[in-house]
Amino acid sequence: MDFTKQIQKAEEAARRRNYDFAVQLYQQILEIDPDQGEARAGLRQSLKKRWDLKGGGSFLRSLSGAGPLALAKTLRKAGRRDACAKALESYLATNPVDEEANLMLGMVLEELGHTKSAYAVYEFVTEVAPKSPEGFKRAGAMSARLGETERALEYYEKALGIDPRDQEAIKARKDLAAERALTRSNAPEVQHSRDQIRNKSEAQELERTQRMHLSDDELRAQVERLEARYADDKSPELMAQLAETHERLKDFESALDWAERALSYRKDSLELAAKAGDLRARVMKKQIAEAGKRGDEARANELEREMQRFEVEDHRRRVALRPADPVLRLQLGKRLLRLAEWDEAMVELQKAVADPRAAREARVLLAQCFQGKGYTDLARKEYLRVLEGVTTLDERAKEVLYNLGAIAEAEGNSSDARGYYSRIFETDVGYRDVADKMERLK
Repeated sequence: MDFTKQIQKAEEAARRRNYDFAVQLYQQILEIDPDQGEARAGLRQSLKKRWDLKGGGSFLRSLSGAGPLALAKTLRKAGRRDACAKALESYLATNPVDEEANLMLGMVLEELGHTKSAYAVYEFVTEVAPKSPEGFKRAGAMSARLGETERALEYYEKALGIDPRDQEAIKARKDLAAERALTRSNAPEVQHSRDQIRNKSEAQELERTQRMHLSDDELRAQVERLEARYADDKSPELMAQLAETHERLKDFESALDWAERALSYRKDSLELAAKAGDLRARVMKKQIAEAGKRGDEARANELEREMQRFEVEDHRRRVALRPADPVLRLQLGKRLLRLAEWDEAMVELQKAVADPRAAREARVLLAQCFQGKGYTDLARKEYLRVLEGVTTLDERAKEVLYNLGAIAEAEGNSSDARGYYSRIFETDVGYRDVADKMERLK
């Protein structure tokens, strides 16, 4: 399901400081799709801003949240992760900056397979607990799982800046650096001894940069050294290093410029294409936020649409570089679905379905495309395939059953609709409005 309009509505409510309404909208989205990362991140920020507006925490509010927090811990021990996540969100609604509760929520979401939501929570932890390495380490792990190697390295660097002896962060950073080095190992062979000396020097400098947490002043000094070398060495590898260093300085515009320069020399590099695309999206998000702060809603909405169109074209380029990668096709299909480009989305998702790694998510999105087109018979067929072999209902399975129930209701088949809703009701009576539907269809 495409939540673009709902998220835009929630963001607009937050910009107008109508945080209660923003929270309500984000919660409704997460009821449908618990792994909606943007909604999870928006909920965290809206709850915090509402909390700030009301003067922060109070003893009475802490007491009122103690019950849900204690319940959450009990539910987690019992292995009831879905219920635990809901109890934690109930507690965090009144105590949004509690580091322990946020970390527990992230871990439970991670255990449920909601990687994007877990990442959003851990990223929020780094904001509210900037002196604790745990949030940075977990945000780094989620970034790596989502394929964002450079960002993961950045998080681990920050964790080591807080605790340089953290063995978990040291090992993770080393593994990620090695993985990145392997992706860059397709450079042309060295032809001259002076190239060997230069490459050795570059390797040592890169290793030094990765080995230590650098302050902003040290990063700026690194930029100066790299730019001085650029006068004699205009290699794409050096441009990529400059892009990475500027990104660590949060200078996304300069980082994008260097990444696009490097990509112009290595047009067949998926890593550089993905880096340039991600940076362009971050620049556009920054522009959207700035327009929102100015109160220019029309411009913010226009930029939002531009970014969505850009992301489609960006992912088309990535697929063109690696057409056999089902995950890339899944990501492209998802972005086409957001724009209601049903036919084009279906083409990509049907190709992704063939690979076991992407099959489940691709089938759910494909069914949503069929629903968007009005082909409810085909949507039902795909939803039923998603449920094949499912013995334990996770949030995705509940969403599929709910959609099957809605299709049956629309077709006037009350018996089948109740059958689908009852499967949810048996395990989660609080899921959306299933209890009301069961009562109405009995």
